[in-house]
Amino acid sequence: MSNARDVTCRPSQKRALWFLVGLGTVGAGLAVVRATYGSTILDLWLGIGVLLALVGVVSLGAVTAEVTADAYGLHVRRLLRRRSVPWADVADLRVRLLHAHNSRVHEVRRISLLLRNGRTVLLPLPQAPSGHASDFEATWEALRALHRAYGSPASDHVPVVSYRTAGQGWAGSLTVCALLLAVAGGTACFVPVVASYEQAWKSAAPCPAGTPLRERGACLTTRPAVIARTETHPPRQTSWLYFTENGPLERLAVSQDAAQAFQAGAGVELTVWRGTVMRVTGEHYVWRDHVPTGGSVAVLAAASALAAGYPGAQVLLRLRGRRLPDDEVVPSALPFVAALAGTALWLLPLCYFHATTLLGSPAALAWAVVGSLCTLGLFAWAWRATRVRTPGEVAAHEGAAEEASADEEVFVAACFLEPTDYNPYRFGTHIVLGGGPPAVTPHAGPGRFAAKRIPVQRLTLTQVRRARGSDGDAIPRSWHVAELDDAGTPVRLAAAPADLSRVLRALAPAQPPATLPHQHGYSRSRAADTAGTKNP
Repeated sequence: MSNARDVTCRPSQKRALWFLVGLGTVGAGLAVVRATYGSTILDLWLGIGVLLALVGVVSLGAVTAEVTADAYGLHVRRLLRRRSVPWADVADLRVRLLHAHNSRVHEVRRISLLLRNGRTVLLPLPQAPSGHASDFEATWEALRALHRAYGSPASDHVPVVSYRTAGQGWAGSLTVCALLLAVAGGTACFVPVVASYEQAWKSAAPCPAGTPLRERGACLTTRPAVIARTETHPPRQTSWLYFTENGPLERLAVSQDAAQAFQAGAGVELTVWRGTVMRVTGEHYVWRDHVPTGGSVAVLAAASALAAGYPGAQVLLRLRGRRLPDDEVVPSALPFVAALAGTALWLLPLCYFHATTLLGSPAALAWAVVGSLCTLGLFAWAWRATRVRTPGEVAAHEGAAEEASADEEVFVAACFLEPTDYNPYRFGTHIVLGGGPPAVTPHAGPGRFAAKRIPVQRLTLTQVRRARGSDGDAIPRSWHVAELDDAGTPVRLAAAPADLSRVLRALAPAQPPATLPHQHGYSRSRAADTAGTKNP
């Protein structure tokens, strides 16, 4: 007989949600009344009513949501749908971290189900914002107990899926990449048109005397005018020049400097080309209309294509790590950002100066070839830098490095993820080796100021693994984590792969490196986790 208790999850802020539902009802009534009495689409009260109605519908869906769990399985009730999932169909329960702008300050925890068929289901409840995780943890433990009692969990640890892990998905990044590429392609289509317009303006000449009015579009004509008044606005807003009734036009949009330079009553000369005033010439100031260049449009298209490279790199890394467990951290895309930045250094100037003359200029062609070779090298480096490295795979020149003498102090960037007596309040950022016993320090040296000695005799290495979502966002993606047993209490030590190997050798000097647990046991534990947590 199992001692696992049934679980029921309901919204915690029911009064506030019901208030929003009532407010939405009032808004819907307001929208109906305004629409009935012939208001326009742009009516303010109609817009407010529709907005409140939408808030009411969302709140009604939230207040009526309920999740219950018993010996049979999970039962999810929504506004218009009910669903039951037996425990036999649930492969695993996961914690899903939803971040607002990738910030832990606005983190929300939710629970998702991994089904045996590979699909995932995100439960509407429970939800826990950052700083309010006590009730969430209790509900989570109760659900895990029910799953262990009546089902067969695929993992023995707590899988946490966040924006850093392999199970996050890449549909959003692919959509952003496609949109940016579409913008780049659409902008590139305008490069010949804009370049032709620019060339026509540069080659325009004053109209000869006697030119018919209908033929004056391709040449320059000048007309006198008198400024009636000016309107000066901030730089991000349009300033205006107003002309007297005898002028060729009523007003002209200009820059802030031009509006300040011209005075009311001043006589000016207007240069007209293709029916547009391109230049206003005064006694002390000349205003010229901005003429876009083909190079600037080409730069905009190239910048959009380069910007699409970042979400594209995220998609590439997700696909590259598709065999990883869903809660395992994937490498960062920052090396590809560096490669894209290096590409921008040669591509953007090339697009600006040779937007339409790339194939006709040997110098521009050589520029493009050399830049492409540099970009190829940068992306090859980024591909290597973002490879997935398992514990024990550290290259010889990275791993052992040069062993320092016993009397030389070496500070290694590493941190224990749990607070302990030798890491109070998780203050440690480095571990000092040599010159004494290993110790945790809150600085990178020199000296052992505020160092806390690590009780090596109490620690036993369990396994070394790659970082998971449950390890938090404080450690870099490329670090590995060693799971240690501290006299019966599990602790985690995180560091770069080479540094972690060095620290583990110092913590277990009597144990040969070749017999460390991660050298032989990693593949079996990873295979078990992968078989249990990765979608088929």
